[in-house]
Amino acid sequence: MKRKPLILVSLLLAAFVINLDTTIVNVALPTLVRQLHASNSQLQWVVDAFNLLFAASVLAAGSLSDRFGRKGMLLAGLSVFGAASFVGGLTDSPGQLIAARAVMGVGAAMVFPSTLSLITNVFTQRRERALAIGFWGAITGVAIALGPIVGGWLLEASGWRSIFFAMTPIAAIAGVLVAGYVPTSRDPHAPRTDRAGFALSTAMIGVLVYTIIEAPNHGWGSARTLAGLALTAVLAGAFVAWERRTDRPMLDLSLFGNPRFTTASVSVGISFFALSGFIFLVTQYFQFLKGYGPLSTGVRLLPVATFVAVSSILGARLAVRVGTKMVVASGLFLMAVFYVWVATAATATSYGTIAAQMVVLGTGMGLTSAPATEAIMGVVPKAKAGVGSAVNDATRLLGGTLGVAVIGSVYASLYASHLTSALPKGLPAGIARTAHESVGAALTLSSSLFRAGHPALAEAVHNAASSAFFNGFHAANYVAAGVAAVGAVMALALLPAQPPVVTDDAVETQPFGSPAPAAARS
Repeated sequence: MKRKPLILVSLLLAAFVINLDTTIVNVALPTLVRQLHASNSQLQWVVDAFNLLFAASVLAAGSLSDRFGRKGMLLAGLSVFGAASFVGGLTDSPGQLIAARAVMGVGAAMVFPSTLSLITNVFTQRRERALAIGFWGAITGVAIALGPIVGGWLLEASGWRSIFFAMTPIAAIAGVLVAGYVPTSRDPHAPRTDRAGFALSTAMIGVLVYTIIEAPNHGWGSARTLAGLALTAVLAGAFVAWERRTDRPMLDLSLFGNPRFTTASVSVGISFFALSGFIFLVTQYFQFLKGYGPLSTGVRLLPVATFVAVSSILGARLAVRVGTKMVVASGLFLMAVFYVWVATAATATSYGTIAAQMVVLGTGMGLTSAPATEAIMGVVPKAKAGVGSAVNDATRLLGGTLGVAVIGSVYASLYASHLTSALPKGLPAGIARTAHESVGAALTLSSSLFRAGHPALAEAVHNAASSAFFNGFHAANYVAAGVAAVGAVMALALLPAQPPVVTDDAVETQPFGSPAPAAARS
């Protein structure tokens, strides 16, 4: 009991460094264009190579940690992540940096599910487990929001390489703490390795994430996108067929027959779908329409981080007292309210109003994600905590990737169509093409036209780009609001308030549509 606070701090630091890296690199992208001469496609893959390998590897890594030991997997992952990050800081070309980021993604997949599965095995009573997962959710939200702030500060102080070098000592400190304080754990009845399951799950998630990432570039209805989705479906069918056939599956598919596990997983995915889409849009809103710099933009996102942290801890504790159903549904409802409210934003909207809106978002996010995660891990037997944690992580990654792709596509298509009709007639084709690249390109073009002595044309391009941005921004937020509202209704309808009885070796599954136990009904 005396070591539990140190165990928790060690695991939270490991989770912190992984989540910090998911957003810290974004602020360095403009610098990479200037110093490494990276193209737009290469910039995208500096970010997406990490996400792709993280998502593709996470189920296999979680299952292997159950078999060979979660502490060992965590230490190995921190080593891979820290070393790859250091190498990333030494690279001299976009291709080398993309490769380093891919290896970092594999390391992250080894680390992140291990932190949550170890928390579940150390904090075994539901009340203390809920509090520990609340802190885990809080540190996750804080790290994601601090990424742009820390990255902006490092970029201004020492250059883009410092962003990668900084991850290595944090990973090393986390490794020392984990080695010294965290006990090892594994599945005592670990079966032989399910090689076919590993291969099929990795290929399935990898193809799906790659298809989602590329869909906005090639079109959601393009042959390439449809082929990717079809291949994903085939791989998913093969994975399910194999897992049902083998006597020692890497993932117990009966877990998905439990509405607490499945509905909570979908709720986590929906919350990250909406959050990631918003962050994608609000960074453009802050930097291009409000004129904030990268570091200033990161600082202005602190209300989200603060209230994700507070409400994650509060939400996990409330779930034990009043039931997961009401807490998660309330969180998703608050997120829907936020997106409807933020859809009223304009250039003149004060930061005070925006900060109040982000308080609502952060509160809703914390009330959704942490209690839903606690519900997932409460259903999974302790012996299978690694793969259960990996499912939770996979839904986060898939939700976030899909959010950026879908919400970004809605915004981009409406921005382009509105801009076409809003630009002055007879505008030179080159200027029109530049304005269509992005709102940032359009506003930069407007400034160039003003300096070149064409104030009327500059104002017309600025007004057209601003109008087109908000046309796409508002519609994209309404999409996010609709998804969050559907999630809230789903949680009210399908998510049991309290967990079923779980043993260390088996989980009691409850088919959809059957009445919840008396203790689980709200």
